[in-house]
Amino acid sequence: MRVRVTEDSLEVLLARWEKVLGLMKDIRVPLGDVSDVRLVERPMREAAGSGLKAGLRLPGLRYVARTIRLDRAIVVKRGLPGLAFSVQNHAPLESVLVSTPDAEQLAKRLRSGRATAGGGAQPKG
Repeated sequence: MRVRVTEDSLEVLLARWEKVLGLMKDIRVPLGDVSDVRLVERPMREAAGSGLKAGLRLPGLRYVARTIRLDRAIVVKRGLPGLAFSVQNHAPLESVLVSTPDAEQLAKRLRSGRATAGGGAQPKG
């Protein structure tokens, strides 16, 4: 999984196995539709308390899942901070929580509007 910010979008790019086991596809959201960006120090804890999920669920290790209502996407891995954000104009999706080692820097850039092409890439894993 990689999190990438381009000139005009925020992308969560999943590995093939994550797409299959997580019952999800890549997430691409125009930057203008991203709001309420925040850093999540313990994304596994937040993911565990987010209600029923469909997809890959390995509590305490990894989630690649959507809530049953499909309004929330969760792509988190133990040991990494998380980036959470709200999404407009992409119903039913309303929010995303994703782990990335760059979560703090991405949150600062997205909140300040300084998102630039190619930033925040993370190796597959």
